[in-house]
Amino acid sequence: MTPKRPPFVQDRPIRVGVLLFPRFSNHCLSNAVEPLRACNDLTGRTLFEWRYLGLEGGAVPSSSGLSVQTEARLSDDPGGDLLFVLPCYDHRALATPACARALRAARRRYATLVGMDTGSWLLAAAGLLDGRRATIHWDEWQALAETFPAVDVVQERVVHDGDLRSCGGALTTFELLLDLVEELHGPALRLALAAFWMQPDMPAPSPAARDLPQAAALLMRRHIEQPLTIAQIAARLGLSRRRLERLCRARFGCGPDALYRDTRLREARRLMRHTGLSVAEVATRCGYLDASALTRAFRRHFGDTPTQARALDAAP
Repeated sequence: MTPKRPPFVQDRPIRVGVLLFPRFSNHCLSNAVEPLRACNDLTGRTLFEWRYLGLEGGAVPSSSGLSVQTEARLSDDPGGDLLFVLPCYDHRALATPACARALRAARRRYATLVGMDTGSWLLAAAGLLDGRRATIHWDEWQALAETFPAVDVVQERVVHDGDLRSCGGALTTFELLLDLVEELHGPALRLALAAFWMQPDMPAPSPAARDLPQAAALLMRRHIEQPLTIAQIAARLGLSRRRLERLCRARFGCGPDALYRDTRLREARRLMRHTGLSVAEVATRCGYLDASALTRAFRRHFGDTPTQARALDAAP
């Protein structure tokens, strides 16, 4: 069934609720709200109105320590057209039964819900993404898919699934806002907004013109558990292995083998620090044969073992 399009009303300002959670990203918040403000300034009209919300009200601290004073609790807010759900860190701990109830209630008051950064995790935990397409910060793609199998998790920067939208982080939040502005107010305002932020808003470049080293790095990031060979990555990009080697050294200062190894080991370090997975489980998720193979590579790369990295992070 095709998801319904949100019934945005064009004869009044679009009403936006910005739901903040402790340790939200200021970068993500700025990319969510500043485009709304810029649209109002560029047109000389109040196209958007927004207010800051929290589950409990009061001031909500960001990850950088800067706090935002919310204007109401979510449960007291009358609703509107768009609800931006904006956690960042600690999203698993934030996915409480109370949060799920509040989001399910808000679903009835808001035409469209938007999961930003790790917001899709909270929406999924509330059962609001079952049978729907969604994305999340790329560190959490696999975990979201495994934890919520009823959600169609896609490895895309921005997903528009009717009245449920999602994006993967601060930069993709701006991309999502550009899409919303075009949907609501046309391509001319989108172009003006992109130009205002000095963001070239053009069609995706052709394979010959795109950033090939960055494309190679993205392929590596998307194939951590079952690594590709460097020859396979080069072939997918239409390159010889030798040319890929030159491009990576010019861009990243190392060859593709070293770049891939660094990508996999940094993911292993992240999993050791932020999940309860065993070393063996982390090894599997990062494409290593077993815990011993991961530990040897980890020690060579970082100077400590996965277990030591976890203990150091847990120390007061």
